[in-house]
Amino acid sequence: MSNDAPMKELHTLTPGLASSFARLALSHVEREYPHKLEHVASGPDDVRGPRALHPIFFGSFDWHSCVHGYWLLAALLRLHPDLPHTPEAHALFDRQLRPNRVTGEVSYLVGPLRTTFERPYGWAWLLMLTAELARNPLPDAARWARALQPLADVFVARLYDYLGKMPYPVRVGTHFNTAFALTLALEYAEVSRDEPLREMLRNKAIAWYGDDRDCQAWEPGGDDFLSSALIEAMCMRRVLGETEFAAWMDGFLPRVAMREPRTLFEPAIVSDRTDGKIAHLDGLNFSRAWCWRALARSWPIDDARHLAAVDAAELHIAASLPHLSGDYMGEHWLATFALLALVG
Repeated sequence: MSNDAPMKELHTLTPGLASSFARLALSHVEREYPHKLEHVASGPDDVRGPRALHPIFFGSFDWHSCVHGYWLLAALLRLHPDLPHTPEAHALFDRQLRPNRVTGEVSYLVGPLRTTFERPYGWAWLLMLTAELARNPLPDAARWARALQPLADVFVARLYDYLGKMPYPVRVGTHFNTAFALTLALEYAEVSRDEPLREMLRNKAIAWYGDDRDCQAWEPGGDDFLSSALIEAMCMRRVLGETEFAAWMDGFLPRVAMREPRTLFEPAIVSDRTDGKIAHLDGLNFSRAWCWRALARSWPIDDARHLAAVDAAELHIAASLPHLSGDYMGEHWLATFALLALVG
């Protein structure tokens, strides 16, 4: 690339975009219905509505989307603390993130047959939310993080148990993907300075993915919202040193400079945004952009791989950023992934 080549204008989190993200999240985190429960009922007394089952995370169509809706608002409190919606978000956290409500969420988890509730996607997002509050310099954020800690502790313990007995990773492009869960849990481990957890996650990632070579990237599937190829690379970037990762990445995706596998560089087509599964593909575009932007930082700016990654990220963001609202199947969660793409 010549020194006088024009700089590409990149998508950024403007105050206007941040405000629109906050407005979307606030419109659904306390919206109880419609709701898709992940719930095992052990008897007729367990047949209850979302708010009765989950004192905090009863909105946003499902539990995990509600959790990462809170994460979005927490991240915006740190990144753009002067948004018009900041007082409303602050009031929400004050009202909801209280020890007695967290106790209610923990109590739900200890019920019969609930050890796999939201495993591992919801676990990872709850840890991500706790980490985001812990890193915010606002005194109130530290109080909210302390209130959530008992719930985070449950999921950390369940992660140890789950990862200790899982011989194989899960490579799908949906909620069960293990590389995505490891990546978010690593963020929590680093923010909380939990070195044993970080080391356990690191060792598991290397055991699962360390020998992977020449990824064919058979994606997207029809309801993917994660790139199984790129989130694996993202995870390995977090656990390996710079030199180690460079060697691993050269073996895993050896043709990035040639923009192959082609599918990783082409945004997914979303044919029906009212279909909750097909609408996942907008999330795939955002999560790919998130990964490509992070991976781009692994190469010098004059490296063809850097340019290929940056170009791919921008194409994927442009394909889905206009479609955050319009139907609740996307509105209840897509802004979270748009924020990851822009600042993650």
